[in-house]
Amino acid sequence: MSKNGAIKLVAGNSNPVLAQQIAEYLKISLTKAVVKRFADLEIFVEIQENVRGSDVFVLQSTSYPANDHLMELLIIIDALRRSSARRITAVIPYFGYARQDRKPGPRTPISAKLVANLITRAGADRVMTLDLHAGQIQGFFDIPTDNLYASPVMVRDIKEKFRLDNVMVVSPDVGGVVRARGLAKRINAPLAIIDKRRERAGESEVMNVIGDVAGHTCLLVDDIVDSGGTLVNAADALLGQGATAVYAYISHGVLSGGAVARIAKSRLKELVITDSIEPTKEVLAAGNIRVLPIASLIGEAIGRTAHEESVSSLFD
Repeated sequence: MSKNGAIKLVAGNSNPVLAQQIAEYLKISLTKAVVKRFADLEIFVEIQENVRGSDVFVLQSTSYPANDHLMELLIIIDALRRSSARRITAVIPYFGYARQDRKPGPRTPISAKLVANLITRAGADRVMTLDLHAGQIQGFFDIPTDNLYASPVMVRDIKEKFRLDNVMVVSPDVGGVVRARGLAKRINAPLAIIDKRRERAGESEVMNVIGDVAGHTCLLVDDIVDSGGTLVNAADALLGQGATAVYAYISHGVLSGGAVARIAKSRLKELVITDSIEPTKEVLAAGNIRVLPIASLIGEAIGRTAHEESVSSLFD
């Protein structure tokens, strides 16, 4: 009996809630697996179901603690490879190390390429991720890589929440213009850009707003919010230029250190993030942070991949 087409979902420990929601969307149960630590914190994995000949999807964001979650992913892939899985897809909603995608100075690594090599060498046949920090990271993999976009989920939310006639999409830096323009096009809104400049190291940034934002509701769009400093400063700069209110739509809420507190007391009306990284208690308790679920988007992409259907048509 061939098992071609049997989907198996194996989850690491990075985002169990999202894994469960994806399983429910696909109407299957998560594959029984143990991912635990020995006393010295070495990771041990045991897949407790037969996966021979199966199409296996491993769900794991490489979010904080990034190295533990990355190592879990690699060991799960190795366990599946040695258990004769037919195809292994690493589903990484948040791909950590993606910000190290080039050499910013001499004698520095390109860690995103190293991580891509590790995942490939561990035995993954393909990779699925969400809103990669830099599109060219797809080229770091020598295996098929699907980069999904959270924009359809965000666009639906924006259309429900805002009157679109006075909305303006804003890119918080020059590097994110393509992403922001894509979203602006979908809701037929104008685009503004914030140009950040640091005259000297240690001096605060000067924020120049390119575009007339006066009287508009501004939506800052980006892929990652980490410390939150850029967003908070951008909100101040936009309000200073006459914007009526500032919201932010960000794919990955890394929110390290005091970021949640910084955003809670900022002039940002609301920060909307996806659950690509499991939201912490502080995030869920924050008054002006809202989480958009992406299980249906990832679940649909997994289903289409398993049935050899188009994934890109999800974003047409």
